Amino acid sequence: MRYFTKARLLTFAIAAAGVVVFWLLNLPLPFLLGPMAACLVAALGKVKLAGSGQFGVFMRTILGVAVGTAVTPQLMERLPEMAYSVALVPLLVILIGLIGYPFFRKYCGFDPATSYYAAMPGGFQDMVIFGEAAGGDVRALSLIHATRVLIIVSLAPLVMSGIYGISLSGNMGASAASLPLHEMALMVVAGIVGWKGGEKIGLFGASILGPLILSAIFSLTGLIQHRPPAEAIVAAQYFIGMSIGAHYVGVTVKELRKDVWAGIVFCFILAGLAIAFTETVVLLGFAPPVEAFLSFAPGGQAEMAVLAIIVGADLPFVVTHHIVRVLVVIAGAPLVARFTKVKSPQSKEKPN
Repeated sequence: MRYFTKARLLTFAIAAAGVVVFWLLNLPLPFLLGPMAACLVAALGKVKLAGSGQFGVFMRTILGVAVGTAVTPQLMERLPEMAYSVALVPLLVILIGLIGYPFFRKYCGFDPATSYYAAMPGGFQDMVIFGEAAGGDVRALSLIHATRVLIIVSLAPLVMSGIYGISLSGNMGASAASLPLHEMALMVVAGIVGWKGGEKIGLFGASILGPLILSAIFSLTGLIQHRPPAEAIVAAQYFIGMSIGAHYVGVTVKELRKDVWAGIVFCFILAGLAIAFTETVVLLGFAPPVEAFLSFAPGGQAEMAVLAIIVGADLPFVVTHHIVRVLVVIAGAPLVARFTKVKSPQSKEKPN
């Protein structure tokens, strides 16, 4: 099947135009927010866009490798320090479920499967796929989670720069020209083998978690001592931003009024809970403000990893919290199924 279709080439061009516009206007995060905004506007304007497919999933492996290479012996010594804030993640997920499920079921009128997987703050793709397997409304789930990620990715930079005074033009790492070729080769191996191997064994979020595990092994054994090059991180931002905006292709007025609006309202409910947990973690001295904010913000693993890299936050600390969050969501599904008639998930990653 031909990859470079007219719709896909048009999507790439629109996303690139978004980068240029954001760059010229000196707006923050041009490679992430530019493609996202441009593709969102085009999608709402009924332009026929296309996702980036398997190549887009591959680009997410860069973030898994970036996290994995940050796992060092020094980090392992700090794991007990993370335990206090990580222990709060299950409580956050339970609260989200207790508020979210009734919100989508009774207030918004969705069926049980759609209500449960719309409420659960798991990975974007995982929740849509699991919801489909459980008989939920795939389109509604896609729009609700796309809206959640869209709002968080849009507002998080403003919060970090406006409230915490963090620069959004931080150093994303060394250039490809300055990195050892053998290390970059190992990064590619970790990305592809980790991703495909993870998919084969049914690992959730395989495109990120698989490369993370393999590159962490390379890092702990001293085979890799650098992070993926800055150019790769920039490319990952581009494809993530593009895929978020492209999820709104074909959205109707009815879907805007019901699905997207439900996603917007629930996102602000999530934000309120995230702020409460962030303040608790900071006041208890478990983590600095930026790390706490990114750890409890209800975005996806990939999006939060990108933001952590951009602002120079403690990347493994942030991603650990999001991995635990998704694990809790998946592990809790069988228990919830008894009360909501929702089927348990079987992980399988889907291209954007």
